[in-house]
Amino acid sequence: MTTRPKILVMGILNATPDSFYDGGRWDSVHAAVDAGLAMIDDGADILDIGGESTRPGAHSVSADMEMERVLPILTALRAHTDIPISIDTTKAVVASAALQEGASIINDISALRFDENMASVIAHAGCRVVLMHMRGTPRTMQQAPSYENVVDEVTAFLLERARAAQEAGIPAESIIVDPGIGFGKTVKHNVALLQGLPKLAVTGYPVLVGLSRKSFLGRLSNLAVDERLEATIAANTAAILGGARILRVHDVKEGRRTADIAGALRA
Repeated sequence: MTTRPKILVMGILNATPDSFYDGGRWDSVHAAVDAGLAMIDDGADILDIGGESTRPGAHSVSADMEMERVLPILTALRAHTDIPISIDTTKAVVASAALQEGASIINDISALRFDENMASVIAHAGCRVVLMHMRGTPRTMQQAPSYENVVDEVTAFLLERARAAQEAGIPAESIIVDPGIGFGKTVKHNVALLQGLPKLAVTGYPVLVGLSRKSFLGRLSNLAVDERLEATIAANTAAILGGARILRVHDVKEGRRTADIAGALRA
């Protein structure tokens, strides 16, 4: 029997007051660290710490504010665990500070476009990077997004950004791609991307998907955000069967179980 790569689970740990699902939930460093350690116990392979909300309509915050939110949590977690920790940021100065404190992945929703120094910071550190597709910014991305063929356009964009990353000195094996479900897409676009995920998966870059409790699942199911666990499990299963290698989730225990079963079933 061929051994298939393990599907990885990335636990979301937002240190923000305004994220769409867990904003303000971890109101102290101690609470955030306890939450992160609980995610590890539940089967997380990676923790993803964010200090700036990227929900639709969100406003940006300063680099100082981001660092004030994420660095104490990162430092405290690093004292308890050696699990890979990702920092969700588009700012090179935040990425650099986090890498010095022990982060090993930068999750950049702009795919290195918002800060001209980001690629060099990542290349110098030798860390991994997640390149995500997004139209506009979180504040503007849902203002009438339009595509002729969303699967082809998202795939082409991510391949172009992967090439740009490699030209900046980031090795191909350090690059992860994310189609950016919910970032500048309608419900129809999101469904099409899930159905077309094999086209992105065959590019050779590991594919990360972030589907957890997102609004398009609510529109498909007519469920509020705190009722979308089953919808998330169904969507994550479809993503794995389509070739996704990493699930970014709020609910780690359920995400781990989904990854293990769907990964075993994937041809």
